[in-house]
Amino acid sequence: MSSHATSHAGHDAHDDHHHDDHHHEPGFLWKYVFSSDHKMIGLQYGITAMCFLAFGFYLMMVMRWSIAYPHQPLPEWMSWIFTDGWKARWLQDGKVTGETYNMFGAMHGTIMVFLGIVPLGFGAFGNYVTPLQIGAVDMAFPRLNMASYWIYLVGGLIMCASFFMESGAAKSGWTNYSPLAGFADGQVVNQFLAGQSQWLIGLVCLITSSLLGSVNFITTIINLRVRGMTWMRMPFFVWSMLVTGFLLLLAFPPLEAAGIMQLMDRVGHSSFFMPSGLFTKSEGLADLSGGGSPLLFQHLFWFLGHPEVYVLLLPAFACVAEIIPVNTRKPLWGYKSMVYSVLVLGFLSFVVWAHHMYMTGMGAAVSTFFQTTTVLISVPSVVIITAMLISLWGGSIRFTPPMMWACAFIPMFGIGGLTGLPLAFNLADLHLHDTYYVIGHFHYVVAPGILFGFFAGVLHWYPKITGRFMSKTLNHLHFWPSLICMNIIFFPMLVQGMAGFHRRWYNGGDAYLSRAADSVNIFGNTVTQHIDMNVWMSMGAWTMAFFQIFFFINLVTSWKFGKKVTSDNPWDATTLEWATPTPPGHGNFLKDPVTYRGPYEYSRPDCDEDFLPQWIEPKHADSSDKPAPKH
Repeated sequence: MSSHATSHAGHDAHDDHHHDDHHHEPGFLWKYVFSSDHKMIGLQYGITAMCFLAFGFYLMMVMRWSIAYPHQPLPEWMSWIFTDGWKARWLQDGKVTGETYNMFGAMHGTIMVFLGIVPLGFGAFGNYVTPLQIGAVDMAFPRLNMASYWIYLVGGLIMCASFFMESGAAKSGWTNYSPLAGFADGQVVNQFLAGQSQWLIGLVCLITSSLLGSVNFITTIINLRVRGMTWMRMPFFVWSMLVTGFLLLLAFPPLEAAGIMQLMDRVGHSSFFMPSGLFTKSEGLADLSGGGSPLLFQHLFWFLGHPEVYVLLLPAFACVAEIIPVNTRKPLWGYKSMVYSVLVLGFLSFVVWAHHMYMTGMGAAVSTFFQTTTVLISVPSVVIITAMLISLWGGSIRFTPPMMWACAFIPMFGIGGLTGLPLAFNLADLHLHDTYYVIGHFHYVVAPGILFGFFAGVLHWYPKITGRFMSKTLNHLHFWPSLICMNIIFFPMLVQGMAGFHRRWYNGGDAYLSRAADSVNIFGNTVTQHIDMNVWMSMGAWTMAFFQIFFFINLVTSWKFGKKVTSDNPWDATTLEWATPTPPGHGNFLKDPVTYRGPYEYSRPDCDEDFLPQWIEPKHADSSDKPAPKH
């Protein structure tokens, strides 16, 4: 569908905006809480997601204490958040038990992925920036947008509230595999009130929220682009959000179906994933109808799980791709190749899921297929990162606060990507599966990779949102310790993983030390050699937590006391969000914008300035910078 044929929709919405100006100012609740404005919803997603990320980080700190000091009780600075009753139930003499570690591990992964990074990237950055960059006055379905946020919040609160139930929160890992997840919390009479069931109910809410958001984004990007905004004039950020929307729309429904089916296994005594002949130590032969397939749940989960990686990654790519051209004062190198790469990335992400399942006994032909597609999917990622690197070459680089994070993103993500290649091969994965190597690889992608991109995005668009810059001094106090601590935490995991350290040891391998004296017990000696790394990694995690305080101080105080911007376009950028007032009001634009050229026109020889925004009308009638005709 042509973007220009639909421009009337944007104009109609703009006319409605002016019509609404005659109405009274909405009250506090309707302006800040139950708002349908995409910018306020983006801020709601961002603030909520950061709160969940902080909670998920806290769970990780408790786990790191258990790994580093398994024989010592939690210190007061870490355990004050718990009530005495909760401590009596879930801590043994103040120490973390295996059951509590499993609970925190399952909820840490769930919170960081589903409640933190996805809502921050797609919900916060996507909601705030995408309509501005395509010249729209709002999302296509504003009330659906509001509903998406509130369903997400309800799902997150349901999951976190399960910590205070009799059974505690879910303990079967963030992947929630059957049949373990089907038996979990079996002692609870009302299974709807079991933590494992609450996890599933919350998951269904979160997926429903994502589906509503994905439909909204796809419709908005296709139908509400301003006049002149052809496909190849869209910023790379918008392309990334479009592909992310399709990934959510196509990959999430299988997991939602799986969640409902597993919930029925728990509360309705069905057997979608529970096989016949299950025997447990506590209950003996399980009383099940049987005939279910545990592998079916793994297929449904990972059919979402690998596209989910790119749902996490693409918004970070998008932020960095917007920041590099602005701070190098040159066009984004290989823009079209990056667009085609992100499209290929989206397609291939649906045909690699079973590389998470090599241990299930798949045949050689099937494993070869998934090995091949997994290696292929690294190619478009390499193209995108290479384009970013080449964009730095020969540029007049300004090391602004967002540019520091963007530059750090590239090598950190590169380490994450390179360490993932051995896991693509069946032979290597037999050794590395379920070890700390997998944890180190994935966290290099998600923590110093994706989160660095998001920190860059916050600093980049903060002046547009608030009219003020964030503090450079506080940013330095946040950036350098974070960069160092990230590597202190995750690089030793790669070493431990290759040595065979299991990812779910709540005591960090301490139980093997007693066997180290046995010369025949080679693994005991191996654990002895590498177990001291647990302390260094944990120290790095707690130190990094301390320096995140500077980010939150910067985020809050700069809103009131930061240096004021002197123009609506403080970075001298070229994309349409910088054509709006600062901060943008309801309706975004003071007049209907028109797009005359591509998104990254920097240092053009025919222009007096070193940037030429998309919305500036050409000076000469014969210029190639012309909008497409309006229908």
